[in-house]
Amino acid sequence: MTNGPLRYADGPAAEVTTVVNAPIEVVWQLVTDIDLPARFSAEFLGAAWLDQGPRLSARFLGRNQHPAIGHWETTSYVCTYEPPSAFGWHVSDPEHPSSSWWFALEEQPGGVRVSYRARIGPAPSGLSAAIAAMPEKEERIIARRLSEFEQNMRATLQGIKELAEAAQAAGG
Repeated sequence: MTNGPLRYADGPAAEVTTVVNAPIEVVWQLVTDIDLPARFSAEFLGAAWLDQGPRLSARFLGRNQHPAIGHWETTSYVCTYEPPSAFGWHVSDPEHPSSSWWFALEEQPGGVRVSYRARIGPAPSGLSAAIAAMPEKEERIIARRLSEFEQNMRATLQGIKELAEAAQAAGG
């Protein structure tokens, strides 16, 4: 998380981490499945590749919902593809994203350390209208949104951990 006041212009971020007791190749297959987080997230409804992926610069269409905003779709662009250690994407514009998301995998004793990160901005997003309407509440609006990100990211990482470890226990 960002230290000091939370300001949209500063690109506030969230990160969650877990250790998965499974081979890195198994975890890599799960984190690069762009539709998988829909099984665990309360907001993300699913995604489909628009180009052949996963690979650098491939695009996918993501579907989301939020009680305060409704339903929306975004096009994302794979900006990081380094098998089996890093996978990330920019939302809406590859050069000026409204948000960025990425997984980092690191082998360590006892499994794979998986970090899931998200950064808001720099381009406008769904938060921009709320902040423009209530600029005095910018910090609270961002803190709440990052908390929602973290909750869904934790659920996704827990789901990935359970799937990978179950596959490992089943022998592959």
